[in-house]
Amino acid sequence: MRLYMYKADKNSKALPGVGDSQGKFIHPLSSFGMEYKTVLEMIQKMKTAEWELLKKSVNERTEGVGVSDVILCAPIIRPAQDIICLGINYMEHAEESARFKALEFDGKRDYAVYFSKRVNEAVAPEAEIPAYEGLVDGLDYEVELAVIIGKDAKNVKEEDAFDYIAGYTIMNDVSARNLQTRHKQWYFGKSLDGFTPLGPCIVTKDDLPNVENLNIVSRLNGEVRQNSNTGLMITGIPQMIAELSSGMTLQAGTIIATGTPGGVGMGFVPPRFMKKGDVIECEIEGIGVLRNTVGE
Repeated sequence: MRLYMYKADKNSKALPGVGDSQGKFIHPLSSFGMEYKTVLEMIQKMKTAEWELLKKSVNERTEGVGVSDVILCAPIIRPAQDIICLGINYMEHAEESARFKALEFDGKRDYAVYFSKRVNEAVAPEAEIPAYEGLVDGLDYEVELAVIIGKDAKNVKEEDAFDYIAGYTIMNDVSARNLQTRHKQWYFGKSLDGFTPLGPCIVTKDDLPNVENLNIVSRLNGEVRQNSNTGLMITGIPQMIAELSSGMTLQAGTIIATGTPGGVGMGFVPPRFMKKGDVIECEIEGIGVLRNTVGE
């Protein structure tokens, strides 16, 4: 099952919708007699029995509004908290990051690198990423698998981690490399308004049983830049949920971005960053394509 936030037209209010596994049709959540106002509220408040009933009802419908006939929003437009991100969680990205910063890298990553990303409003599929000319020198892309926590998680064992997941989506962790380097940490350079494209939907975990073996790709103006597999993450999904929940409560609706593979703009010699007018596509097998254009 797929979870959407969408508008019937540009002047309409964003509404929650659900779709089939193939991503062809979308149905208003209200058409199933459910009155939750957002996908985030669904994840935070819906009971297991409601999820099961909804999935059964969606699968029984053979027609609906085409996904291409509506305006998609980010599936979680305003996250309840900062997004938890894993840095340099693919070995090839760790290597290119060290090279860009002129640092020594011994090929080891004993502990996960965590940071947070502030999001006032996530960027919708097909919407623009601001260029911030004059402020940002080195506008970069990072395709990432994002995990959505489905119920409050505390002291979770690795073997139980997937029980706490609602589903998955795609995030482009847009980054201002000059700000990251200047400030010696990543929060500001990752958190400018418009730096978190998210979508096109959330795929529930039962529809992505092999989430740790998915092709993950980014393309800039049609050129493949990143091409990897989620199975190459250094810290896997069960490990990150277990470690984080050992010291903090991961509330329902929490978004965890699992890191990006090699091939980002800063990894080229010389670097090849995004500029105004560029189209960046982030694709993950089984979820879809998140496409955005760099604007003003």
